[in-house]
Amino acid sequence: MASDSVRRARPLLGTFVEITARGDAQVLDAAVEAAFDAVTRVHHLMSFHDPASDVSRLNRDAGAEDVAVDAWTYEVIRAAVDLNRRSHGAFDITVAPALQRLGLLPDLDGLPTAASRGACEAIALLPGHRVRFDDTATRIDLGGIAKGFAVDRAVEALRAHRLTCGLVNAGGDLAAFGTDAEKVHVRDPRDPRQSIARIEVADEAIATSGGRFDPLTSADTAASAVIDARTGEPARAIAGVTVRAPHCMIADALTKVVMVAGEAAADLLADLDASAMLVLPDGDIRTSPTWRLYRAA
Repeated sequence: MASDSVRRARPLLGTFVEITARGDAQVLDAAVEAAFDAVTRVHHLMSFHDPASDVSRLNRDAGAEDVAVDAWTYEVIRAAVDLNRRSHGAFDITVAPALQRLGLLPDLDGLPTAASRGACEAIALLPGHRVRFDDTATRIDLGGIAKGFAVDRAVEALRAHRLTCGLVNAGGDLAAFGTDAEKVHVRDPRDPRQSIARIEVADEAIATSGGRFDPLTSADTAASAVIDARTGEPARAIAGVTVRAPHCMIADALTKVVMVAGEAAADLLADLDASAMLVLPDGDIRTSPTWRLYRAA
């Protein structure tokens, strides 16, 4: 007898993407494959490392000519530019040179690694899904928003198959839908081996940012990969942020805004129907006014 639930994981987006779904056994396999196909598409389109990706083509050529990109890439860049404006520069996809300088992104083809600050204004969004950079030194990285977008597209694929419920988790950026609330443990950003809270996720998305952590190499956290575009350096005032939002792309991007802007991001969170939990370096926990009650771990 075919099972009415499935749980699978694949390495994508620089992490493991796990999909859990329940519904009609006759369509489960097709639904999960469609969801992974959507994530794979985002992976290939928006990778900084893949020389054939839209991002790499833009970084090589958009300073000299218009570059046509996939509709999904265009949608993500448009959302990023809009969020850059609305966050007064706290979210900035043009920090790729700073990430390269810090060794967090590879120096590909001798691209400039001088810190780029406030260069989103150099991104021109043109008809026909074409993009041009007004500044030849502009380089973008969509790592702060593309993972959330991929989660949304995977959820969309599962919903299209009319499944009862599902959860897509891309390394802690996740979205759930359906009849059952999912219980999620939030790691302490100062010691990711420990859980700091347990929250329920139902028909919404959760994303978290903080210090980098690789349990295979060290028990310690490294500096955050979230760059403050004003300084070109990692954001340090906040140890970690968890954001709840209706969509994972917004939750993913807003974690970077809050890491940089802290509690000053409250109005933007409210405008986007989102809320945040902040962990300060001393362990103090702050929440935005609309954050729902959570249970300490």
